[in-house]
Amino acid sequence: MQHFVGVFPYLWEGIKLTFLITIIGVAIGFIIGAFVGLGRLSKNKLIFWICTVYVEVIRGTPILVQIFFIYFGLSDFVNIDKLTASILAISLNAGAYIAEIVRGGVQSIDKGQFEAGDSIGLTRTQTMWYIIWPQAFKRMIPPLGNQFIISLKDTSLFSAIAVHELLYQGRTYASSTFVSFEPYLMVALFYLAITIPSSIILRRIERRLDV
Repeated sequence: MQHFVGVFPYLWEGIKLTFLITIIGVAIGFIIGAFVGLGRLSKNKLIFWICTVYVEVIRGTPILVQIFFIYFGLSDFVNIDKLTASILAISLNAGAYIAEIVRGGVQSIDKGQFEAGDSIGLTRTQTMWYIIWPQAFKRMIPPLGNQFIISLKDTSLFSAIAVHELLYQGRTYASSTFVSFEPYLMVALFYLAITIPSSIILRRIERRLDV
């Protein structure tokens, strides 16, 4: 019982960093994903192929490889600390998946909506911003929530570069006390305490929005 209590301060510090990386990373990833997702719908072939290559490269390689490349590989050219590398990795990884969410959301809107925008004198950009995007974003909310949960769990991989997130803190306690069962069980419970309520909230949002 003492180890369940003793590990708590370690994990509390770790969960704060886990949330920080996830929130900032997914927020930046959304910005990247929005532009890339729309770029994947562009009629400009150069923009389309640049965005497509980015999505395919990120989705086609493990996030752990991306973490190592950013933290160790880029260190040959630029100094990058562990926290920055972590946020960058989550941002780029989430951005590729969010790009597909954005692309799918926009494509799910009837093409007649663009024609409606043209009929009232709106440009294609105005039609996208005022008519298409609000409808598409509503449909994106559930998969965006799922991506947030996935990215949050992916932060556990940053323990590989000694980022003091939730899993790393649990490992630190286990190493210092030579006790494994309680620390890792508590790590799992901490993740569940985040992901289960998040999933419940997402399901309620889906029902409320009827998407």
